[in-house]
Amino acid sequence: MSTTPDVVITREPTGNVIAEGGDELAVTLLKRAGFVIETTPLSFWYRLPWDMGEERENQMASHAARMLAAVGYEVELDPGLDVTRITTPTDPLGTRVYGQQILSLTDQLNGAETYAGAADLIEHVVDPDDGVLVRLGQFFEAAAVQANVADTDEGWYLSHLCEDAAAALTSLAEDVRDAGHQMQRLEPPRKRSWQEGVASYYAAAPRPRTGGTTAAEEPSATPPTTPRPGRSR
Repeated sequence: MSTTPDVVITREPTGNVIAEGGDELAVTLLKRAGFVIETTPLSFWYRLPWDMGEERENQMASHAARMLAAVGYEVELDPGLDVTRITTPTDPLGTRVYGQQILSLTDQLNGAETYAGAADLIEHVVDPDDGVLVRLGQFFEAAAVQANVADTDEGWYLSHLCEDAAAALTSLAEDVRDAGHQMQRLEPPRKRSWQEGVASYYAAAPRPRTGGTTAAEEPSATPPTTPRPGRSR
């Protein structure tokens, strides 16, 4: 279902960045984001100041869109103005936003400096309740229902195809659900500080004995018996 945007922010062929639509609060937010008012006898709109350079204009337009979206407005932002949008050679406008989020997660994993950090990123994918794999399985289950509603041979075939995909994803999620913990266990043991080493040494060292001599070293209380002189058998 499409949603009519409350505010549209675009770059005109002339290069001007303009914003249209919204109510009094939206206008206040646009002005706070740096837009200025332009009026004619029949209409008014908002634009960014001229001669700021495209890079700065893109930053300000993206900031305005985020401000508006944060308070609940539906905003249509020209893709060319969105500095948060990830683009690739196969998606130069960055329209495949969900795939780009996975790409961003992959980039973070490639840049992880510790196994603990990598494990945390893996959990976003393999978490049994909210991970990417579980959510993808639910997505294909929903797609199977949608296709089945068509009540045609093509719809039934597509429905079965999506059901198989959902089952495969569910099975894969079960297989790799412990991958994050396994990655965590690859972390090398933490090196002890010298203070910890000294404390461990004294904790394990034998304690010196105190007091008198041991029982083995004490003299016998009764001297050995020897024959008395002058007595014989």
